[in-house]
Order: sequence, then structure tokens, then C-alpha cells
Amino acid sequence: MPTAQRIVTLTLIVARLPLRHGIRHAAASYRYSDNIFVRCQLTDGSEGWGEGVPRKRLLGSSAEQLWQLFWSLPVGEWLPKPCGSWADVFSLCQNLKLLPTERTENQGFDHPLRCAVELAILDAFGRSWGQSVSQGLSAFTPAQSIIHPRSAAQYSATIMGAHPVTEAIRALFIRVWGFRHCKIKVGLLKDKARELRRLRRLRQWLGRRVDIRLDANGAWHADELPEFIEKLKPLGISCIEDPVPVEELPRLKDIRPRLAIPLMLDEPIVTKEDLHQAISSGYCDLINIRLSKCGGLLRSLEMAAYAHSNGIGFQLGCHPGESGILSAAGRHFATLVGQTRYVEGSYDRFLFRRLVTRENLTFGWGGWAPALKGPGLGVTVERSQLARWTIHQRTVAFF
Repeated sequence: MPTAQRIVTLTLIVARLPLRHGIRHAAASYRYSDNIFVRCQLTDGSEGWGEGVPRKRLLGSSAEQLWQLFWSLPVGEWLPKPCGSWADVFSLCQNLKLLPTERTENQGFDHPLRCAVELAILDAFGRSWGQSVSQGLSAFTPAQSIIHPRSAAQYSATIMGAHPVTEAIRALFIRVWGFRHCKIKVGLLKDKARELRRLRRLRQWLGRRVDIRLDANGAWHADELPEFIEKLKPLGISCIEDPVPVEELPRLKDIRPRLAIPLMLDEPIVTKEDLHQAISSGYCDLINIRLSKCGGLLRSLEMAAYAHSNGIGFQLGCHPGESGILSAAGRHFATLVGQTRYVEGSYDRFLFRRLVTRENLTFGWGGWAPALKGPGLGVTVERSQLARWTIHQRTVAFF
């Protein structure tokens, strides 16, 4: 029987993580990532860590705004509650009040902060009780229909927009390294004929054994979609993510039944309410769940279960700039949920020269990576390394 513990301190950190290489796609580009980190300490001294990746373009919130938001909240009213079971911890996390009711921002405005706080809490209690987060989540009632633990997860590769020679090298590496899934970012080329030639080259370099899907980041328009997708059919594309901008989503209701390639939605799906709207309106065949975007592991699991029960497929996505803490959280999701169509993330060594975590969670040959068995999230934060990139840090204590 776990010993009841409560939170005694919570530390909020904003850090700017330099990326090894710049990241560019149709909607944005990054040279660094401003991330939110949270450290949670319990009465017995156990310490847990969480992370969120704010994206102003996606959720309307920046790291600086979430920093200011947190210190304006009465956190002492809801965090010091003692927890003696995973059910208590889940209840605490689900009742986090991180966005005042009078605020009018997007529903997902606080999601990166919520994700960081929740992961820190789950990690801390898991370490205190000597259990992994996966062990705890196995008892999360709303997700029971999709809980099918696996010993490993197979990650997908990604090809961003780059010079043709660079793309060829990356594609051949993906093929030789044994990957079975690859996402190709599209939409940077405004000329559809050039885009089609590019995709034909990439299919040739990747070979026919690799499952290819596209991510347009809303760069195309509904009027041009049917004709262009018809031309993509010979390439064996498995799905297209965010093909049109948000304002054109209603057009997909009539267009989607005529398309030969399934559609996936990512950026328009932030909450369970968004998912319900997309399903009832017939906008998509799959959704992309990202832990930080969707507000943490618990909400992401609920959305995955809801999608599955309604015949909608889902993938686990990631944000460019996630460090090892979110990689670990994603690994728990990927090895716990058996129905996940595609898995993205664990790019640690490909993104950063120096890691925030002691453990290197970068996937191995073929994209394979083992389940994490250690207590909590199963990773150790290198605090001295994180301190090098810290912009803000502050601790609140509960007595």
C-alpha cells in the first residue's frame, strides 16, 4: 500500500534550449526552443520533473506568458492535497486550475504548463512509490480500452524541407537504418508540380517498404486538394496531416469522402471538444496527439480512447524542441497504448548536442526503443546542464 505524500515545493523554470540544427516547415522555423520545466518535491524528499513546449502560433501562449500566468494563480489552494493512491494523483492532476475562468484565450492556452505540472507530479509520486508512470497509468479508468502494454515502441523518421542533396542523404539514411515509417514535411514549395517531383524522388530513395505520410501544416487549399491527391496516389501515401488551414476545415466534410488518401488533423485538435467536433463533422480519419499540445498524459489518453471508440485512428506526435523529459513521457504513452498508428519523438541526440537528461532516449536501429521500467518517468535530469540554459526560475513552498 503506497504511503500518502503531498507536494511541499514546486519549482517553475523557463529555459531556452539551443537546437543542433535549425528546423523549418511550411508554418514556422526554429533555432532554439523556449520550454517550461517543473520540479515537484514531496514530503519524503522524492523529486519529479515535467516539461511543456509552448508554441505561440499553435496555442496562443509563450513561455513568458505561462510564467506570468502561473505566479498569478492561487496554487496553494489545490496543490498541497495528500495523495495515497494513483487514483488520488489522477484526481489532483485532473483538477488543476491553471486558467482563470475570466480568461478568454484559446482553451489550450495553458496546456504546455498543465503538461509540465502534471508530468512532474506523476514522476514524483511514481518515484516515491517505486513504480513507473506506466504502472500507474495502467489503472487510469478512462483509458482502459486502449491499454495494451508493449516492451518497445517503433518511432517514425521525419524529412523536413531541405536542399535536394540533403534530402537524398536523409532518405537513404532512413532506408538503410531500417525505419518503417517516415513523415515528409510538404507545403514549402508553392509549385505543385515541383512538390510532386520532390515526392517522387523521395519515394524512390526511401523505397517501397517505407510507409510515407505527408504533413502540409495547413499550406494547401481545399479547392486544389482532390486533384493533387489524385496525382499522389501512385506514390502510396498513407495519410496527409493538416492539408488545409483551419478556416477551410468545414470544406473537408464534403471533400474527404472523395479523397483516395486518409486525412489526419493535428493543430485543430487541442481538446476533447475539438475532437468531438471533428468526428461529428467528418473532417478526418486520424488525429495527431501531442502531450504538450493536449495538456498532458491524462488528457491525451482520454482523447486517444475517445478517438478509438469512434473509429478514428491516432498517432503520438511531438513538438520540435522536446527534451528527454517529454521523450520519456511519450515513451510511456507509446509502449502503453497498443493502437497508436505512428509514433514520433525521442529525437534527443538529433536535436541537442547536450541533453537535459542523463539518459539518452534517442531511438535506435529501425526507430525501435525499449519501454522505460524505472520509477516515475524513468529519467534523471541533469540540473547543472539545465541551469546553463535557464532564463527564469522560482520556487513556491507549501506548508
